[in-house]
Amino acid sequence: MPVPKRRQTHSRSHKRKANWKAQPPTYSECPQCHQPKLPHRVCPNCGYYAGRQAVEVE
Repeated sequence: MPVPKRRQTHSRSHKRKANWKAQPPTYSECPQCHQPKLPHRVCPNCGYYAGRQAVEVE
């Protein structure tokens, strides 16, 4: 089984790790109440999903 002959440098490791970044969550607008919501989830404000009432909200 092949094994690396030399140790990888710090700069090479850091270059690879530099592309991993935390991103803020993306929001979409609810078509019913126009509040921001996470995509592919029920709107926490009005309870609608895919144009129908999915959850009863008080």
